Amino acid sequence: MPLPRLAITLGEPAGIGPELVAELAHSDIAADLIAIGDTRTLLAAANSRGRSLALCEDDGHPLVQRAPGSLRTVTLEAAAAVVPGKLDRANAGYVLSTLARAADGCLAGEFDALVTAPVQKSIINDAGIPFSGHTEYFALRANAEVVMMLAAGELRVALATTHLPLAAVPAAITRESLQTTLRIVHADLIRKFGLQQPRILVLGLNPHAGEGGYLGREEIEIIQPLLADLRAEGLCLRGPLPADTAFLPGPLGQTDAVLAMYHDQGLPVLKALGFGNAVNLTLGLPFIRTSVDHGTALDLAGRGVADAGSLIAATRMALDLAMRAR
Repeated sequence: MPLPRLAITLGEPAGIGPELVAELAHSDIAADLIAIGDTRTLLAAANSRGRSLALCEDDGHPLVQRAPGSLRTVTLEAAAAVVPGKLDRANAGYVLSTLARAADGCLAGEFDALVTAPVQKSIINDAGIPFSGHTEYFALRANAEVVMMLAAGELRVALATTHLPLAAVPAAITRESLQTTLRIVHADLIRKFGLQQPRILVLGLNPHAGEGGYLGREEIEIIQPLLADLRAEGLCLRGPLPADTAFLPGPLGQTDAVLAMYHDQGLPVLKALGFGNAVNLTLGLPFIRTSVDHGTALDLAGRGVADAGSLIAATRMALDLAMRAR
């Protein structure tokens, strides 16, 4: 049987992404790994880790076996010379071209899933290109409504809002936005993870989930009524629960995913429990997309010491989801 074809973007060329992809090539993951980006950067990154790489330009033909240390490639050249740890605005367009090529390949059925190494959002914005993250970029590319979710073992945390200033979060928590988010999470837990009746635990926005209205009324006016309506449709939802007690073993033992209201409400807990092996997923896309749980680590780039655990975990999850979709 042909191996699933997984597109792997190299991420920010001055960061640790290229060397993590070089390390990934030496894993035992039974997939056709297709690296999208600058091959010179990839080979230099492999050399920094003392790793050899066998690269071959992708011809689209199926593989039934992948040799350790080998990758197929879709070569896109960086615009400027790459120096590990040194960001260059000239390469911002190159980074986005790798994301566009990978996403378009998934949409066309060329790839079975997409795994992304980390990018540096700040340098893309410094180059004059509006960019708030992979999640939002792929949503626009695929014309889809999406949800960001991270997973570490059995713990899955989805986000009602993603890369927003904290002051902008309350206005973004609306009945319509929460309804869309919960429907996407529910549907993808069924479709991608094979859960027949997903159990979703919903956090409150305010401390103590509003304390009966004394610490905020979003729970009373927005979250509680929506959850009641969706429960009447058959969705298995609990909450809104206070975030400070929701992650205890009792509540988590009865849930398949947690919906946090904002980025730093849920992700610190997940990363404290599983950093280095957690996986970022984009739900709602018409293709499978996973990523690492960390950034570009410019201070580690080129030193050959960065841990590839999260990228390997993300690739394993992409493979599992791709196999389930067959």
